[in-house]
Amino acid sequence: MSENQSGGELEPQTSDSIFATAKDEVIGTRSGMFGASGGSDTSGFGGLVTNVVIAQSSPRPYGGWFDDAVDFLAEVLTEQGINPAEAIESVAVDRGELTLFINRKHLVPVCQILRDDQDLRFELSLGVSGVHYPGDTGRELHAVYHLTSVTHGRSLRLDVAAPEEDPTIPTTVDIYPANDWHERETWDFFGIIFTGRDDLTRIEMPDDWPGHPQRKDYPLGGIPVEYKGATIPPADQRRKYS
Repeated sequence: MSENQSGGELEPQTSDSIFATAKDEVIGTRSGMFGASGGSDTSGFGGLVTNVVIAQSSPRPYGGWFDDAVDFLAEVLTEQGINPAEAIESVAVDRGELTLFINRKHLVPVCQILRDDQDLRFELSLGVSGVHYPGDTGRELHAVYHLTSVTHGRSLRLDVAAPEEDPTIPTTVDIYPANDWHERETWDFFGIIFTGRDDLTRIEMPDDWPGHPQRKDYPLGGIPVEYKGATIPPADQRRKYS
């Protein structure tokens, strides 16, 4: 047992008792190949309709080294006085890949443990990317981290969500310096504000660009492109194929 930050005690527990298993959540539908709307689908698959799904907790056993990794992380979190059930919202295994959904206020200690613990040693972050799920109410913006353990030859993914009304997630640059420009790009394209740093400036778009162009509610727009004497119209002005 170890004391938590409020002075109480946390009972040791395996992640079997922490994470409930739930079905995948369908948060919407997508039409066409790329989800374009307003008659701007140019893929030729305008009649295709698929569900937009958010993976929920997978049942035990996860398989391979996944169980040990989750248990090691939960154990060290408990030792540091952090309730694993609060820090790790869910664990999903899909297509042979491990994803941990992390509460944003616990992202920094989780990353510190994943990097430094001898049984984990995820020393390398391959960067940060953003995802926008308008139908995931209260969790519309997601930052995704791909971590690799060079020591153990393993990889996992962290998914951290924030609402559009408060799109803030703590920076991880102090732990993974390579995330520096990736955080700037994710803010530039998705509007996720990485707190704890004072140099969050645009890296792709012009400084005076309005909005964040990779959000799904951003107008498709575009500019005409000249190519060998022909002109390709903006994406939102091309003919509909469905």
